[in-house]
Amino acid sequence: MPENENTQQLPTDQGRLQIRLVAERTRRPIAGAQVEITYEGDPQGEVRTYFTDESGITELIPLPTPDLEYSTQFSEEQPYAEYTIRVTAPGYEDVEVAGTEVLPAEIAIQEIRMPSATPTEEFERIVIGPHTLFGTYPPKIAESEIKPTSETGEIVLSRVVIPEYVIVHDGVPSDSSAPNYWVRFRDYIKNVASSEIYATWTDAAIRANVLAIMSFVLNRVYTEWYRNQGYDFTITSSTAFDQKWIYGRNTFQNISNIVDELYGNYLSRPNVKQPILTQYCDGRRVTCPNWMTQWGAQELGEQGYSAIEILRNFYGDSIYINTAVEISGVPSSWPGYDLSEGASGSKVQQMQEQLNVIAESYPALPRIAADGIFGSATKEAVEEFQSIFGLPETGIVDYRTWYRISEIYVGVSRISELR
Repeated sequence: MPENENTQQLPTDQGRLQIRLVAERTRRPIAGAQVEITYEGDPQGEVRTYFTDESGITELIPLPTPDLEYSTQFSEEQPYAEYTIRVTAPGYEDVEVAGTEVLPAEIAIQEIRMPSATPTEEFERIVIGPHTLFGTYPPKIAESEIKPTSETGEIVLSRVVIPEYVIVHDGVPSDSSAPNYWVRFRDYIKNVASSEIYATWTDAAIRANVLAIMSFVLNRVYTEWYRNQGYDFTITSSTAFDQKWIYGRNTFQNISNIVDELYGNYLSRPNVKQPILTQYCDGRRVTCPNWMTQWGAQELGEQGYSAIEILRNFYGDSIYINTAVEISGVPSSWPGYDLSEGASGSKVQQMQEQLNVIAESYPALPRIAADGIFGSATKEAVEEFQSIFGLPETGIVDYRTWYRISEIYVGVSRISELR
């Protein structure tokens, strides 16, 4: 997509939706699939039909939404429109997703993982529940923001590591019938953020909430909170205990980009090793003194507060942003500086090799010489990669582009399954 597709101003009562199809087992894109979209408020109304391109992506589809102010200010009105998506592709089961949320002036991304066809020709239907700021969910049960680490038998990591996956228990901890899902850590954060805040909020409010979400789950990871209680998962989808993760839901492009940029960060206090368990509530239907309120963060963002100023307003001046020393599941860490035209060396060569592997699954991505020299051909390949995956098309491999290349490379080459 052209660079201005992600940045141009949209009408305040219209959003855009893009569907991305990958094979469930290999995560390779599915080209030529038929995608039908209907408005849930009028299931007998117009059926819009689209097809995925060679990268498994539809065009950006403009769709009607409620007024922008319903999501930027607290309102009893539903602030997003819901659509049903039906996908058919040769060699795959049909999939239907009901409840894809589209907000005004933002780009919604619905990724669908298509199961291979079976002799029974099964049909999969995914129903996305309501957003936590609009639906009714139990409030968070208060806990200490710093977990004790001296109890006998407690497992605590020696340092903060960003995991490749988290295991999400889709229910309350004691519900043994609830399924567990292995979810890539980055995808988990994007899902929770899209489930718990609105993409129409100010950039600072979104950043503050994303940092709180990441710090919360990393506290669960660092302290092995549930495993120490005999469970076999990392975190739950229950708002009473943790954060809301919704199976199969769509995310939003701007939230995705912010998560990619902040990936690896969390919130700390002086002389405390573990990430802070940053609890929060909506601040309208539920109050929570000494915690961040989501609507309060949005109000402060509109007043010009930065993300760290918002966080300190709620959690105190001692809170600060920290960075994990290790990110699991990537072939090599970011070099610490942007790679751009004119750069050279082993990091450039590694990036070129990864792009060439990705190009085997994404034909729109040109093959390049893996010579360790960042020339014009490499710049064009980086721009095309950024275009396919919704990043700003700068042709520069910054922090978020480096890790997105690593993520897609691992996915299509299945390194994580072969280790």
